[in-house]
Parts: sequence; C-alpha cells; structure tokens
Amino acid sequence: MSDSKTLDHVDYDALDSAKNAFIDACKRTLNFASDFGFIPDGRLGASANVFQLNLKPFLEAGAENLNITLLPEGLGTADDARPEDLSDEELQQFWYNIGIKTVSVMTNDAASSGMQTILISLYLPTSTPELLADPNFLKGFLNGFVDGCEKVGCVYFSGETPQLKTKIYPDKLDIAGALFGLMPPGVPPVDGSNIAAGNKMVFIQSTGPNENGFTSLRGLAEELPGGYRTKLPSGQEYWQAINNPSVLYTPIIQDLFKAGVHPTNIEPISGHGWQKIMRSKKPLRYVIEEMLPVTEVFQFVSEHSKTPMNEMIKIFNCGLGMVIFVESDEDAQKVIEVCEKHKLNAIAGGHLEEAPAREIVVKPLDTVLSSESFLLQQ
Repeated sequence: MSDSKTLDHVDYDALDSAKNAFIDACKRTLNFASDFGFIPDGRLGASANVFQLNLKPFLEAGAENLNITLLPEGLGTADDARPEDLSDEELQQFWYNIGIKTVSVMTNDAASSGMQTILISLYLPTSTPELLADPNFLKGFLNGFVDGCEKVGCVYFSGETPQLKTKIYPDKLDIAGALFGLMPPGVPPVDGSNIAAGNKMVFIQSTGPNENGFTSLRGLAEELPGGYRTKLPSGQEYWQAINNPSVLYTPIIQDLFKAGVHPTNIEPISGHGWQKIMRSKKPLRYVIEEMLPVTEVFQFVSEHSKTPMNEMIKIFNCGLGMVIFVESDEDAQKVIEVCEKHKLNAIAGGHLEEAPAREIVVKPLDTVLSSESFLLQQ
C-alpha cells in the first residue's frame, strides 16, 4: 500500500467550467461599445485581451488629449443579503439583480465625472469554486451583468476567478472589478470645479439601497419577525426590496451632454447618504426645498429600526440616487426631460448658497447636515 498523498491544489475543473461560461458572457457584449472601437477578430479569453480604440471622432473634434479613467470598485456585502431557502427561480432573480448592481457600483462612479464606460472587468475570488460553477449563479449573475453592460454601452472585457482557500471564508464570494472609461469627443470632464452659489440641484430617483448600507440592512434582517422574508406593506419581501436592481445612470449623463447640458457637478448618493451632496470642498450651503418620495423599503427600515428619517439620510439614499448640479433653471428642466425619457422620476429640488462652511439644509425634514461629521472633500 502506498503512503503517498495527493497535494492540495486549486480545483481547476470547477474553475475552468465557470471560466468558459464567463468567456461566453464576454462574447455576448462584443458590440456594446462599437461607437468607440472593437476587439480585433472578436478574440476573447486570452491572458491579455486587446481593444482597438477608434480615435477618428476625437481627431475630428480637434481633441488633443483623451480624458480617461481607470476605476476599481467592489460590491461589498449586498450578495450576502438573502434568505437561505430561496428557490431556483428566486436565486436566479437574486443573482440577476446582483449582476446589475455589480455594473452599477462601478459605472455610476465613472458617470459622476461624465465618463462613458468602455471596458469593464470582474474579479471574483472564492475559497470554494463550486460557488462560481453553480447553475443559478451563472445564469442569473451573468445575464444581469451582460444586460447591465448593454444598458451602459460597455464590453465585458476580462476577469479573474482565483481560488483563495486561506483568504476567503468558505462558501463566500467576493465581487469586485474595474473599468476603463473616457469622455466623449470634445466634452470636458465634470470635476466639480465650477460648482457655485446659485446652482440648481436636480434629484434623480433610486430604486432602493443600490449597493450601500448593507451592513445595517443585514443586521436589521436578524431582528425582523420573518427575517429576510418579512413582507413590506406592498407585499414585497424584505430581501427583494433591498435587492432591487440599481439604476444605471451612464446613459442619462451621456444624453445630457447631447442635449447641450454640462453639469457643474454630479454626485451619486452612495456611502454617507445625503452627506455626499456636499462633497465639494467649497464653503456652500445646499438648500433642499423638495424631496423625492422616500422609497417604501426606507420607510420600512426607519420604522423597524426606530431610526428617524433625519438620521436615515446620513446612511442611505432614501430614494435619491443621484444629484445633478446645473447653472440655470432651463438646464434643470432639460435634466428632468432627459430623465423622463429614461422613465425615471426627477425634480428640481434645491439650490446652492454661499456659506461660512459646508452644510446641507433639508427643509422638509427641518434638518441641517454639518460638514463637521463629513470629512470627504473633492
């Protein structure tokens, strides 16, 4: 009898099976960024894929420089916020929405500078590669991710799926990635340098928590009588409400440029909630006169966590997904009209004033958010 042992090693059988599905998903996105270039011969799956950028529109616009971004981002714990007894159909829908959220968490940040995402990649480490090979995950997540890429107009370009046995908890998956984006020909980036007193704020709706606040949301699930399956007044279950697919704002920003609107600033409302509105380091007062309707899930969280709404807005977006800052009422109306074409609710909800220090005055909640508790600056 032999005393030899088999060395512990990466499970390439499971990983390669999943990788083939990911490569097939990449191929479904080949033409999504055709206005900006193409992948020669449609070749994907190499150690380093190649994208040929079409410079002709930039040269015709007289652009001497390309404004680009390379942006990494992670999903966080949104993919852990679900009950253990989901059916196959529910799992596929859950993972589909997570696929959309994964596109959102990267591309919405890029859109805040006006960037059009061209290429996007995934990094999915796990200690148990069987998670990646699960049919419900593969079908749901990849369909959602591909649909998100189509909506944004980008190519799913590359990825990595390492097995990290000693670094990742068993049965857990980390979802992250990166993107390459650029400004359209002849359009300068939105960098916040022109934000000023007198600017108008246009508020664009969210569909739920997007990708933020899940530490609090998962904690609340442990206290609810039915856990994640607790029903909201509408009949939707809690896990479904917090899993709603995020709004992808890139097409809206690009359509604003086409409509002749160049915002002075754009802020996605993510971590830090509404405090992100005052991210500019300039001493300005952001006066909110009208709010979008607070989404049902945030009303539910407020009630069951006993957190008043003036505290909720420091953590969650509470129905406000993105703020567009413009110089005039006319531009504000154009933003609203573009949002209507995308079937999104938007309102001109406030304005900016000079002030000794940064602060947000939320008149409907009789609340002032001070910069003393918000250190981020742009």
